[in-house]
Order: sequence, then structure tokens, then C-alpha cells
Amino acid sequence: MRKGFMLVCDGSNGAGKTTVIAGLEAHLKQRGIEVVMTREPGGTVISEKIREIILDPTTPEMTDMTELMLFGAARAQHVREKIVPALEQGKVVISDRFDAATFSFQHYARGLDLATITTINQLALGDFKPDMNLILDLDPEEGLKRVKSRGEGLDRLEDEKQQFLQRAREGYLVQAENDPQRFTVIDASQTKAQVLEQSIALLDSLIAKHFPAGVSD
Repeated sequence: MRKGFMLVCDGSNGAGKTTVIAGLEAHLKQRGIEVVMTREPGGTVISEKIREIILDPTTPEMTDMTELMLFGAARAQHVREKIVPALEQGKVVISDRFDAATFSFQHYARGLDLATITTINQLALGDFKPDMNLILDLDPEEGLKRVKSRGEGLDRLEDEKQQFLQRAREGYLVQAENDPQRFTVIDASQTKAQVLEQSIALLDSLIAKHFPAGVSD
């Protein structure tokens, strides 16, 4: 039985997911709530190995369908091995990206058939869904500037053209518009403090909903 809840932090590249996720983790620990931090693709030994293949910038020959199926395989392992057991134990799961990213990048950006993506995702997830998707929205051009300012190399998806990243951004916004109960969009062009404050407010609303008996502060 699912006792905890899952919050996904997703959105544009360079939008500040790492900062927000670290702040959410600290807030949960401060409130005495056990939290499991994870990411997609990844989260388990098998899924992390698949992640290396997906993001490897030296494999430009990877086909779109191969990419989609690799994401599905990594997610299937991730959900069953790590996420569901944590939720059954009453823990909060915070994930850096999840299935909304697949619809944004593989359907809206790459143009893969929506029915095919839905089928692969359903095979990976079964009837599982995260409780909330927090979307950090940022113009892709600004996001790329932030990513490059880190001084690190770009992975295979970060190195895509601006048009690709813009379509992915639009994909997130369409999903949020179509399912406002499970998506919350935050303007990531605000200051880090503002973005984190709004993210924590969302997290606290989820805590109040899923732990009505209260938690120790």
C-alpha cells in the first residue's frame, strides 16, 4: 500500500533543478520526514548503466526509438526496485525528472508517435503515477547559458539544437495545462530564493495532504 508520496522536479535544462532538489531534501529532513532522492534515467544500478548509454555524447547514431526504449527499460527497473518500495514504507520520493520528460523530449521534441510513447510508458509504469510534477520553466537559450557556465561538457540531450529544446519546453507546458492537478509550473527566471520558496510551499501542501496526522517538526 502506498503510504508516502512522490514529487518530481522537472523542466528546462539549466532551470535550477539541482538547487531546488537540494533545498527540498533539506526541508524534508528538517521536518523529520524520511526522504529518498533519485533521478531519471537512473536511480538503481541497472538504470544508472542505462543512463550512461542514453547520455553518452559519443553515440550520435542512437535512433529515436532506441532512446525511447532505453528510457522505458530504465524506468521499469527504477519504479519496481526503488520507488514503489520507498512509498510503501511511508517515505517521500523526490526525483530529478520522470515520465513527463519522456513525453516532452521524445514526443514534442523528437516527434515520436504519442501512442507508441504512451504504450512504452505504460509497460514501464503499470498503473503507477507520481503525485506531483514540479516544472521549472525557463527559456532554453538562458538555460543553455547556465549549463555552459558550469564549465562542464554537455551531455547528448543538452547538446541538441535550440529548436529541439524549445519544443521540449512547450511539451512540459502543454502537459501542465492538460493536467493541472498533477503539474505545477514555476517561473525559473526568478531568483534562486524565489524559486526555492515557491517549491517548498508546494512541498508543504503535499505533506499536509498525504500526512494529515502531521509530522514532527
